[in-house]
Amino acid sequence: MKIEGSYKSVGNAGDVKARGTRESAAKPGAEAGSKVDVSPLASRLQQMEATLSGVPEVDAAKVGELKQAISDGRFRVNPEKVADGLIESVRQMLQAQPRQA
Repeated sequence: MKIEGSYKSVGNAGDVKARGTRESAAKPGAEAGSKVDVSPLASRLQQMEATLSGVPEVDAAKVGELKQAISDGRFRVNPEKVADGLIESVRQMLQAQPRQA
């Protein structure tokens, strides 16, 4: 039984890639005119990112004040406050974990 020639050739993968490249090259700027709608939440996130991009990650003035206070011996650590903060952060992490039966 001979099967050759009984199917229609659709080309090879190289042809498909070349066609896709030609089609995209034939439509320059197609993406530039496209309209994309985003959800209100995504719009809000973009606004927040834009706002935060102008805020420095480190408050240099505050760092300078703390350095000076440490150098002068005026900086005091409140161990109760540190302990309370650690306990609270552990509570939050435990609450965020899924419960296992």
